[in-house]
Amino acid sequence: MIGPTVAVAGCALALAVAVGLVAHEWAHATALRLARVEYSVSYFPGRPDGIAALLTTRPWAAVHPRPTGREPAWALRLAALAPVVLAFPVFGLAAAGYVTTDTPVVAAAAIGWLACALPSPQDFSVAFHARRLLERSRERSASAPSRAD
Repeated sequence: MIGPTVAVAGCALALAVAVGLVAHEWAHATALRLARVEYSVSYFPGRPDGIAALLTTRPWAAVHPRPTGREPAWALRLAALAPVVLAFPVFGLAAAGYVTTDTPVVAAAAIGWLACALPSPQDFSVAFHARRLLERSRERSASAPSRAD
């Protein structure tokens, strides 16, 4: 039988991942806002039906930058890697001695939160190819018809 500590630690892990996934996207959005890059946030985009699909497929939240092409590439790179800052509080708590193996619930929550602090492969793609994204944005804005009529 699973002990109550293990069950509570599992719930803490799941809760930390759920909150951390949204915080991950908010980190992107905050960095884009500070860099004055337009963006949109969608929650549960393209969600299929069913509880299992809700929990296991597609992102729970997504940030979609809409650069004009005039932004510096470093702004998009920093926004793509911004979720790394989510790890700082956990490392601070660990350094202060609050995250130890003696407290499995806190350790499980810290592990779940740290998992969300990792940039995704899409984040790394934006970080490495920010110039391409900006060039495509310039081309789209240059070829878009004027709406002044």
